[in-house]
Amino acid sequence: MPLDQMLGRVQKYNPGDGYLLVEKAYRFAEEAHKDQKRKSGEPYFVHPCFVASILTELMIDPPTIAAGLLHDTVEDCENITLDTIRQEFGNEVALLVDGVTKLNKLDFADKEEAQAESLRKMILAMSKDIRVVLIKLADRLHNMRTMRYQRTERQKAIAKETLEIYAPLAHRLGVYAIKQELEDLSLRYIDPEGYQDLVQKVGQKRSERQENIRMVIQELSEKLDEQHIRYDVDGRPKHFYSIYRKMVLQNKTFDQIYDLIAIRVLVDSVPDCYAVLGIVHTLWNQVPGRFKDYISVPKANMYQSLHTTVVGGRKMPFPFEVQIRTWEMHRVAEFGIAAHWRYKEGGGENSLDSKLYWVRQILDWQNETRDSKEFMATLKTDLFSEEVFLFTPKGDVISMTKGATPLDFAYRIHSGVGNKCTGARVNGKIVPLSTELVTGDRVEIITSASSRGPSRDWLRICKTPQAKAKIRAFLKSEYREENIEQGKTMVERECRRRGVTMSELLKPEYYAPILSKYGLQELEDIFGSVGCGSLAAMYVVTRMLDEQRALQPAQPMKVEDLIQRPSAKKPKARHGIVLLGNEDMDIPVRFGGCCSPVPGDDIVGYVTRGRGVTIHKADCLNAINGEIERRMDVAWADSNTGSFCACIKVVVRDRVNMLGEIATFISEMNVPIKAVSSQLDEKNHIATIRLVLEVISREQMDKVVMQLQRKKDVIDVFRAQG
Repeated sequence: MPLDQMLGRVQKYNPGDGYLLVEKAYRFAEEAHKDQKRKSGEPYFVHPCFVASILTELMIDPPTIAAGLLHDTVEDCENITLDTIRQEFGNEVALLVDGVTKLNKLDFADKEEAQAESLRKMILAMSKDIRVVLIKLADRLHNMRTMRYQRTERQKAIAKETLEIYAPLAHRLGVYAIKQELEDLSLRYIDPEGYQDLVQKVGQKRSERQENIRMVIQELSEKLDEQHIRYDVDGRPKHFYSIYRKMVLQNKTFDQIYDLIAIRVLVDSVPDCYAVLGIVHTLWNQVPGRFKDYISVPKANMYQSLHTTVVGGRKMPFPFEVQIRTWEMHRVAEFGIAAHWRYKEGGGENSLDSKLYWVRQILDWQNETRDSKEFMATLKTDLFSEEVFLFTPKGDVISMTKGATPLDFAYRIHSGVGNKCTGARVNGKIVPLSTELVTGDRVEIITSASSRGPSRDWLRICKTPQAKAKIRAFLKSEYREENIEQGKTMVERECRRRGVTMSELLKPEYYAPILSKYGLQELEDIFGSVGCGSLAAMYVVTRMLDEQRALQPAQPMKVEDLIQRPSAKKPKARHGIVLLGNEDMDIPVRFGGCCSPVPGDDIVGYVTRGRGVTIHKADCLNAINGEIERRMDVAWADSNTGSFCACIKVVVRDRVNMLGEIATFISEMNVPIKAVSSQLDEKNHIATIRLVLEVISREQMDKVVMQLQRKKDVIDVFRAQG
């Protein structure tokens, strides 16, 4: 977009001198990227320019547009630092740029950890200033629009991440214009043949659909004119991904999907919305169970509208959706949080609507979830969670994750309410704190000033990460001295087991990396974390020993060092697993069927009552959501530990002998197949093949997945439950 066009667009909705900041950022970024090219061969500056253009479509403020223009300068330009941006454009723009700047991959063990930590950084910046994620969404949207120049494997990986993280984020923030385009673009790369087939079939029915829309609009308009209601009505096809998802979830062909259109009516006021609803239900028959009132009970992302599905009678014997809302509601429906953004003159201070509790609660949640991969896994689950809408005794509406209990509700109101909770009434009746709440419940929390506060048992009752984080924070604070003493004893015991003196290890230079990694302030914080179960004593001692060895100068070799000595006794392994700190104990070991870990996966042990220790992948939600005190540090044995069963699913375009080809392909890689099954969706010509493979390591498993992804007619390949 040319500079004058961008400035003109900004000045239309933001009169004043804000455009000068945008102009300065435009010229700065153009100069910074002048010698850089994209993979397409076009100048790199085209990308930040399009990002800024998307932000102007959201009618966002000048500092955010400036940050959009500058968002890649720190990461991709050698002589530009965050301090440079701060000096040139001020602290507000610098903080926004920092929020979307990726972390250096060299600082992490692998690409996955770097990606997780960069995402974590962006989410945390978002919880302080929502504009960070608006820039990132615009950045991802333009990258998706221009992804045809990437390798096929890279296209699929980016599209999958977009569907798992960025499209749900756009949905949570109500930015539907971006959400729908991200979903459609992702589908194009995840299942290119399915996407093209859908585009073709939708196109074939275009003239028929347009005629149906015309008839509906004409009939509705006549009735609205009779009632002298000022309105705007239009019809549109539903976007491709929503149709595709409905076909897959409902196991239907395209010809069996009837509600392909939605009619949207915009009016002046809320009373007019309900008046139009009455007219719609007079004209056409309402489909039972398909009416939703998001005006009286808005969604958590502030979306408001009336939704109803009706059947058009003999002329149109198929269902279609009608959405009714005011013009202001429509602005929020399209732009979400961007439509609500307000900033103080010169201060750029965030003033989020109080309904966006989800954004702010992340800040509490992340303090509990230290591990970035764990944070990412939990975030994905939370993004896809359904919501329930609950009422306080005063009639206020509270949105919560489906499955929430009265105890989660108490902590949603305030930490003080949760900590003093002694019971709950739901719809006027006393219920257990573990009761699952459903939409429409009226919840009253009973508190007592004399309550001693939460116990560890509450962690099993609560279902939301936010409530669990607040309970753990209370337990750490309330029992700090006790935790410190307990942790110190556990570290000392681990030192004795290793044959080292604790006092020799407790030097600042040895434990400083632990403080840095976990955001702790002093040694007592480490002991306290060990005592409450957040850190393992084994990990603390191992890390300090590593630092000690790294910092001590190498000693000259002595003659006696050359004499071969009996090797030290190796830790006892069971099924290829070492129970760190409990090597000599005879504890049964089994592998979690939920995640089927293989050597090379990051793993964690979980003590299962009566069944010994179950080994899970470190990012398995069953382990993440379990009681922290039942986790155990484990490791793969160094020696060859034999083979392990792991499950993968291969989604393919259905054709003759596809299953046989896949099986032969895997066998040729010398990977035994222990079990195979398939599920065929004949109507959509898609098959899902489930394979249980016998592998010796994660490396071998990853190789199988990578090779299968390159095979013709393979849509997706992923690790699955055992």
